[in-house]
Amino acid sequence: MMTCAHPLCSSIVRKGIVGITGGLLILFVLGHMVGNLLIFLPPEAINEYAEFLHEAGHGGLIWVARAGLITLFVVHLGVTISLKIENKKARPIGYASHDPQVSGWASRHMLLTGLVVLLFVVYHILHFTLGMTDDSAKWRNLVEAPNRPHYVDVHSMVVYGFRDPIIATFYIVCQVVLGLHLWHGGSSIFQSLGINRGPWRSFTSKVGPVLAMVVVAGNCSIPLAIQAGAVKSRIDIRSAKAALEAQKAPPPMPTREESDINKAAPGR
Repeated sequence: MMTCAHPLCSSIVRKGIVGITGGLLILFVLGHMVGNLLIFLPPEAINEYAEFLHEAGHGGLIWVARAGLITLFVVHLGVTISLKIENKKARPIGYASHDPQVSGWASRHMLLTGLVVLLFVVYHILHFTLGMTDDSAKWRNLVEAPNRPHYVDVHSMVVYGFRDPIIATFYIVCQVVLGLHLWHGGSSIFQSLGINRGPWRSFTSKVGPVLAMVVVAGNCSIPLAIQAGAVKSRIDIRSAKAALEAQKAPPPMPTREESDINKAAPGR
């Protein structure tokens, strides 16, 4: 049983844990966004990226990464909630007057936006990883590569998944919520780690807003571009190429029988 002498009893230590786990989660968000933006390149780019992720470490590295990500989420959220409860106990009676202009909406609702992001991650896994929310996941299996079991058509899966306007809108709204969380969280990491003092304060205060705008713009550009028809699926691209090649192909030469019939036809 944990006593007050335990390091985790210290709010300073727990704030440090929140800062470290938050920073690692932000690195994951940025890396995930960069990988997803490969959707704007030829289909092979994101398909080969997905193949690399699933084959790294003989297929075990991605499961280690997933387990680590879940652990970071649980620790980050659990410690944040414990600090929130501790603050409530320390101040059972609220301020006599509260000026919401002192702290922004994002900073006052970090727990709420964090829970929304967590629920979004669960849906995202059900949607694209497990394919349980719609039929877009079936398109990732349509790749003719019998000797490459992990080379799947992720490109078409993402495109068909975001062609549904309801799903695309839901993703965009969730990215805005994530942006609100990062707006304050991206800067508060430095406060949690005690490195936002003096000349650093002017820099660290801008990290969160810049980070939020970059992530929201990058992640929202994908469903918006697909909804606008600017990104075609691998299947659509192949069909369009086949149709174009068929138009350019010369007409078939008539057979000898067809030529004899044309010569014998009246009026010839």
